[in-house]
Amino acid sequence: MTVFIIVVIIVFAIIFFANTIKVIRPWQRGVLERLGRYQRTLDSGIHIIIPFFDKILYVDIREKVIDVPPQDVITKDNVVVTVDAVIYYLVTDPPKSIYNVRNFTFAITKLAQTNLRNLIGTLMLDETLTSREKVNTELRMILDEATDPWGTKVGRVELQRIEPPADVMEAMHRQMKAERDRRAIILEAEGQKRAKIEIATGEKQAAILMAEGQAEAIKKVADADKYKKIALATGESEAVIRVYDAIHKGNPTKDLIAIKYLEALQKVADGKSTKLIVPFESSGILGSLAQIKELFDKDKENKKEE
Repeated sequence: MTVFIIVVIIVFAIIFFANTIKVIRPWQRGVLERLGRYQRTLDSGIHIIIPFFDKILYVDIREKVIDVPPQDVITKDNVVVTVDAVIYYLVTDPPKSIYNVRNFTFAITKLAQTNLRNLIGTLMLDETLTSREKVNTELRMILDEATDPWGTKVGRVELQRIEPPADVMEAMHRQMKAERDRRAIILEAEGQKRAKIEIATGEKQAAILMAEGQAEAIKKVADADKYKKIALATGESEAVIRVYDAIHKGNPTKDLIAIKYLEALQKVADGKSTKLIVPFESSGILGSLAQIKELFDKDKENKKEE
């Protein structure tokens, strides 16, 4: 009997001490109640409580996600769209999350659905489809303010789907296809226009380059012809001067000089040169030519008398 009592005492002591020591995990907070009244909030770690008098309610402080079920919402232009969302929140005040709201998930879901209807109802269909970020921000601010007494903070709200009716979607697809076709036609026309401009510009530049090349060639041919004529004239002039110098070095008579000048002038006249150089002693030569003419005339008269 004594042994049984000892065993019972030992078991009771083990249970007592087991209920006395409580461990709070890092991602938890403990709301301590003593005889049904709130005492304090326990942080992570080991805590000692009074068994049968104290009770700990564990609260998860990690960020959690709530999926808002799809619902039909009417836009400002009377189009029914199906909308659903997800809400990211975390507990910032464990006692409030326990004592101020009974079913937080149900409460915030209904609150989100109600405000989604209000927000979407102020937007046109096109604005609804293109203003997701605006709706997300406004809904998050509304939910965060509404859930603050519940000891929670709404971090993000994301719209998952905004789906118009099938006939509206089909009309939108036709509109988008028509818009894409229009843009494609415009781009093709602009491309053809740009190609024609580039071709015309290239042809113009080619014509300019060809004309410049022809002009340069004509100029070079003219310069070469000019140089040729100058060279020929200069050579013929130098030839006449050399003949003149050679005759004078031999001390010829005026008659001989006149004859040689006549021969040289005949060669010059037969050439293509347009330049004629006459020596300084032209007056003496002309006198000799006159004397030769008189001799020829006398010779002709003598022959007639005979």
